Amino acid sequence: MYGMVNKALEEMVIASDCEATWELVKQRAGVDIDVFVTNQGYSDDVTYKLVGATCELLGKTSPEILRAFGKHWVLKTARDGYGNLMDAGGSNLVEFLNNLPNFHSRVSLIFPHLEPPRFACTDVTDSSLRLHYYSHRFGLADFVVGLLDGLGEQYKTPLAIEHEIIRGSDPDHDVFQVRWDRKNNDD
Repeated sequence: MYGMVNKALEEMVIASDCEATWELVKQRAGVDIDVFVTNQGYSDDVTYKLVGATCELLGKTSPEILRAFGKHWVLKTARDGYGNLMDAGGSNLVEFLNNLPNFHSRVSLIFPHLEPPRFACTDVTDSSLRLHYYSHRFGLADFVVGLLDGLGEQYKTPLAIEHEIIRGSDPDHDVFQVRWDRKNNDD
C-alpha cells in the first residue's frame, strides 16, 4: 500500500489518542519507519501490523478500528488530499458510489502503481443499492463499511449497511446492502 494509507492511520491514532501512542503502535508492530512517504509503496504487511497494534493498544477490535479508519479516510484523508476529486464524484451518495470507478481511475493517474479495489452498484432504487466490493486484499470489508459511513455523513445521508455476502473462494467479492431514507438523497 502507498504511504498515504499508513500516514492516514497515524493521523487517526494521534487525533484519537496522542503521538506517544502512535510511537507505541509502531514499536508493537515492529515497524521502525520514522516517516511514511505518501507516494512510496510499502508492504501490505506493514499496514496490517500497524492496524493490529492499534487494536491492541487502543483496546478495540479490528472491525472497530477498520470502520473508524474508513470513516476517517473519507472525512479527513480524502477530503484534505483529494477534495476536488471528491466533489467531482457526485452531488449525492448514489452518484458518488456509481462514479467510484472513475474516481479510482483519476487517483491512479496520481499513483501509477495503485491497485485500487473495484466497486459496482446493482439493484439501485431510490432508497437502497447493493455495493459489490472486489479487492485482491483480504480483511478490509470493515474498512469499506467505514468508508460508507463517512460518505453517508459527507452527503448528509444516514445509512444502514448490511454485509450481505462475505467474500470467500466463492463468491469472489463482498456485497453490502446499503439503505437510506429516500428524502436524504434527493439533492
